[in-house]
Amino acid sequence: MRHRKNIPAFLLGLTLLLAGTGASADGQGNGLHYEVTITNLTKAQVFSPPVLVTHNRSIALFEAGAEASAELAMVAEDGNGGPLADTLSGSPRVFEVQATGAAIPPGMSATYLIGADKRFDALSIVAMLVNTNDAFMALDSERLPRERGKSRSFEVDAYDAGSEGNNENCAFVPGPACPAGSGNARSVADAEGYVYVHNGVHGIADLAPAAYDWRNPVAIVTVRRTR
Repeated sequence: MRHRKNIPAFLLGLTLLLAGTGASADGQGNGLHYEVTITNLTKAQVFSPPVLVTHNRSIALFEAGAEASAELAMVAEDGNGGPLADTLSGSPRVFEVQATGAAIPPGMSATYLIGADKRFDALSIVAMLVNTNDAFMALDSERLPRERGKSRSFEVDAYDAGSEGNNENCAFVPGPACPAGSGNARSVADAEGYVYVHNGVHGIADLAPAAYDWRNPVAIVTVRRTR
């Protein structure tokens, strides 16, 4: 079954971003302050604008082996973090959400500022690998450094949302690997139905593994407490 999806807004400025040096966003937390740097380690997978959230440990953005939420599927399929950010912003278990950055090209880094406090000491991040059907990179509920000036670094893997089939067909893939206007339809045929560690690009249709495949980790995230 084929459903039409909206073309992600981040693709409109992608050509300019590929020549840039990354993005930054400013957090407004009143408690603890953190600097978060995301580095894209892939050869040719652009990351969509990431969603960053500080929260307590009673929630998680996803669970491996379980069905992805509709909001997470929008990130993984379209690079659209708005609905997920809106849902998280309304939760009393969330301190702050950042979802206003830009796409992160291969080999580039982006830095964000975000707030937290002692009761909301976990950080999660998700972003789409845009030259795929429904792959996303994810930092899952990692503890923030407690001391000022201290930092922690994390190797981040790519997951499959299981919400769309991995047909690798440009009619269903939003990224720059595909011709402009080729489409961003959705096909649930052969969708796995649960989140799992993504097994990469296999050359089934339009995506060449030599260019667009990867091995985990796909990103390094470094978190430093600044205040």
